[in-house]
Amino acid sequence: MAVIVKIPAPLRRLTDGQREVATDAATVGECIERLGQAYPGLKDRICEADGTVRRFVNIYVRGEDIRFSNGLETPLRDGDDVSIVPAASGG
Repeated sequence: MAVIVKIPAPLRRLTDGQREVATDAATVGECIERLGQAYPGLKDRICEADGTVRRFVNIYVRGEDIRFSNGLETPLRDGDDVSIVPAASGG
């Protein structure tokens, strides 16, 4: 299933400057694995060493935060948008 992944500005150097990349994946976890294969270093910026999504990285599918869904097992449908959003902090 082809999905479009929106890449945030801080990670675009790993995707040759691309704002969006396409990949085939059935789940968010598979999507991240494939991105990591296609763009070395990208998975390491999104996930901890144990494979969980980093605390300050949010991932949305169809506008919904995967943390409130099935996490990395969130299913993807053909044409879905996956957004990777680094959490903003400050005061």
